Amino acid sequence: MSLARSRWRPPLRWLEAILLVALGGVPLTTAAPSELGPPTAECCRHELRGQEGGLLWTGSDETMTLERLAAYAAPVLWFSPDEPLLKPEAGQPRLKGKDILLPEPFPFEKDPGQPIVYFRVRRILQREDEPGTGAYIPDPGDRGQSTIDLRKVAGVDLDFFFYYTMDVGGGAHEHDVEFIETRLAVARTPHCAQCPFVIGLMKVTAKAHGIQWYDNILDVDSSARLPLHILVEEGKHASCTDRNADGAFTPGYDVTRHQNDAWGVRDTLGTGTFFTGDYRSWMTKARQDDTRVFPPLPGDSPLRAELSRDGEYAPDHAVYVLRPYPTAEKATPKLKPYIADKGDPDWPEIETDTDLKRFERWVTDESWSRSWALAVRGANDDLGFSLSFPLLLVRNVQDPLGGGWLVHRIYLQGSELEDFGWMVNYSPSASRWVDGYFALGYEWDYEVRDGVGQTTGRFVTETGVKFRLNIHHSPLRFLARLGTGFWGFRAGIQTRGVWSFDHIGYVVEFGAGSW
Repeated sequence: MSLARSRWRPPLRWLEAILLVALGGVPLTTAAPSELGPPTAECCRHELRGQEGGLLWTGSDETMTLERLAAYAAPVLWFSPDEPLLKPEAGQPRLKGKDILLPEPFPFEKDPGQPIVYFRVRRILQREDEPGTGAYIPDPGDRGQSTIDLRKVAGVDLDFFFYYTMDVGGGAHEHDVEFIETRLAVARTPHCAQCPFVIGLMKVTAKAHGIQWYDNILDVDSSARLPLHILVEEGKHASCTDRNADGAFTPGYDVTRHQNDAWGVRDTLGTGTFFTGDYRSWMTKARQDDTRVFPPLPGDSPLRAELSRDGEYAPDHAVYVLRPYPTAEKATPKLKPYIADKGDPDWPEIETDTDLKRFERWVTDESWSRSWALAVRGANDDLGFSLSFPLLLVRNVQDPLGGGWLVHRIYLQGSELEDFGWMVNYSPSASRWVDGYFALGYEWDYEVRDGVGQTTGRFVTETGVKFRLNIHHSPLRFLARLGTGFWGFRAGIQTRGVWSFDHIGYVVEFGAGSW
């Protein structure tokens, strides 16, 4: 199993070996001698020919500033040819190439006359075999010049933020802050004195419309073209990973996790037409080369050569400036929530790579902590409520073939909630506007016959349709404070029995949650 597809904290005794395999299956035996130029040693040429997979940097520097680290990992942004903010004046041709000024600086910051991307080192994972402090050395005057000690670091959570003055299309509004999360692994190669350290890109989570189920997640492997390209949704600016940098979104290839729920990139939203069903290829417009915006790759990046012509890096494209993600203190009241809701301003967090920490993070991962549903239930002549939750309690189970989800559903119903049922429920997705579903389980029905109460058990099946509404951008968005952005309605038919179905009845539910 490669590190690209593993959990965040593999045992450190396996880290170097697995990372080397994930980065192309060859030993990393040399490094960039300095930032003045690309690596020149013979043993590094394999990586320079584009076979490095997730390789971002290899070298002998023991420390690295956060700004430099961000520059190695920063993505290429690829806009729609009809992006409204590329047409600043009606009747004028759209901006392209070096004239593009997206993303934009926050209004309270100095405008450098170039595109701006903000970065944040959210978490630093300190090696368990390097106890004590020193993995992170802050610079009080300039957070970007703070440094990490690569000898003591096992991994880094690094985020990139993009600001746009307007969100255009359905539900248009002033100010728009979008972001992606990247996961970097740092490995040591003690067998080579020239390049004892290597940094690899392992995972990218591109955010879309504030719903975690919509995340476009890519586990990076040797097939990914770096620097990674991010498709920017027309008008709405949601982010989507483009694994092979072909300017098109391919479900299951550009996104490798929960493909049925991943948002993709839906340029149709910019017209005001809103689709929340499953993705269709016609939703994404083909990208053109002149709408790419490039990161400021350092001089010793092994990725620069492919993007240079006659020694000039990205000669036909705009190159953005990297800055540390600011706090919301100087923002206007209207802008503050867009900045403040993106996480702790006192970054980075330092964690030690221990088994206990690994488990704690797995249990409290937000993807699973909100995977529940609570609804009022009506079945035949009985009223009650139902509760749905992950099949493994703290972790959801996905169908590996169809991409759907299996969850528990339990319900209580009757005048005194005396009837109890348990089911395993299958849903093709957790976020589409409308989905079919199927459930199978067992029901215990309490009845009084001839003055004697008795409980009868029987198998039950249920099938029907589930409707979901994303309330984050509706007048009911205050209900999201209950811990979920989805409210929904279920209508189904329930039957009793295994081999012969009888007692066919209806089921209606209304409540909160994905399921």
